[in-house]
Amino acid sequence: MIVILLAAMLAQTTPPVVANIPPLLGAIGTQSLPKTGCAAFLWSTTDRALVAMAVADPAMLRLSIDGKTVDLARSAQQGAAGLGFGATTSYAADGITARLEMTIVPRENLALGAQVPEASLQVDRAGRDTIIAPVAGLVGCTT
Repeated sequence: MIVILLAAMLAQTTPPVVANIPPLLGAIGTQSLPKTGCAAFLWSTTDRALVAMAVADPAMLRLSIDGKTVDLARSAQQGAAGLGFGATTSYAADGITARLEMTIVPRENLALGAQVPEASLQVDRAGRDTIIAPVAGLVGCTT
């Protein structure tokens, strides 16, 4: 009897209302490969939007924050992930700092490129919350 009452109560429970939360990082739109060198194109793992592009040379990171596309210059790099990228790379400009940690995996079916199966992008702005987003993507290179 108690089980039936409990089941009836659970069935009447209203599901929680989930607010429509905008993405923390906006989509950066269509991007092109650099004339020479490599670029990592990184998509959000939650909504699959292209949220970042890291270029090996000149070393920079492109993001969209608060609806504005910004380019951040590399400020530090640690380790080697391959194709001109560090395992951990820091970028900064205009009061924004970002840290990209990524794993680059060569694949036989990707000529002039590689896969980024997992990466983490952290964005810090003075007086604002830190954004940490899981991303993944592909590296493409031109010669």
